[in-house]
Amino acid sequence: MQQEQKKSEPQTESRNLHHEDLALKTAAQYFGEELMPLLGITGKAKYVAPTELIKLEARQMYQDFNYVSADNTWIHLEFESDSITTEDLRRFREYEATTSRTYHVQVITYVICSSQVRKPITKLTEGISIYRIKAVRLKGRNSDRLFALLEAKEKQGVPLEKEDLVPLLLSPLMSGRLTIGERIVKSLHFLQSAPNAVTKTELEKMQAVMYTLALKFLSKKDLGKVKEMIFMTELGQMLVDDGIEIGLAKGESKIVAMIRKKLAKGLTISAISEELELDGTYVKKVISLISEDASRNDLEIAEILISQN
Repeated sequence: MQQEQKKSEPQTESRNLHHEDLALKTAAQYFGEELMPLLGITGKAKYVAPTELIKLEARQMYQDFNYVSADNTWIHLEFESDSITTEDLRRFREYEATTSRTYHVQVITYVICSSQVRKPITKLTEGISIYRIKAVRLKGRNSDRLFALLEAKEKQGVPLEKEDLVPLLLSPLMSGRLTIGERIVKSLHFLQSAPNAVTKTELEKMQAVMYTLALKFLSKKDLGKVKEMIFMTELGQMLVDDGIEIGLAKGESKIVAMIRKKLAKGLTISAISEELELDGTYVKKVISLISEDASRNDLEIAEILISQN
């Protein structure tokens, strides 16, 4: 049973990341459609490009966002809350080189910095090679003024429009008195208070962008406060439901592992049912799934059982 559990652990961990991955993908799509022009990034994104690269040594390199532009140049976005270091530039250069060689494309890296990054390093010189990135800072944008403008509109009874809400998604990158976490929470409040300004689907995309920026820029402590608010939204409920399903499958897989162990010892269905105090029909179904495909692990069988309920 321990061996089976060990086999399932990497897959369980992968599934635990699924709900956040869903939010990240939604945010990537909306970021490319609506926010890149506001950041001054040239080139129109046609579609989201792969962000996970696997080299021969099987080391996975996870990038933030990649887009294919109209001229087939790739736009690579990275987010940095702290100063850009020489080691960061080496990492970005490696991303670019691997992407370029794998997909035979030109790549331009934009590093989206928070207002806390005062003097970003954008050039790396090693030997005769010079590598550059483009740093994007919203140093001229102030989140305090943005929030004040929207609050004034609300007090006057003027409904907020989509054009008012989209800049909120960049508030974590702006300057201002509030912390990044407080800006994200305040922006989420505005999004929630103007449900008629955008469609339900677009609202979920906006919330996904805010959630993604929270993951990129906040400490675990501050992230907890944002998650509390996110989980009160429809996007949050989707993430919670996904997490519950993962938890149920993990618990079910432990029962499957016990049945598998008893089966390997040669016990009959009735004997296993009696010993584990389980319904005979359930045990028979588990054994049938094990027999159908020997390559199935406990977690996969648990997921099948849950889907059939």
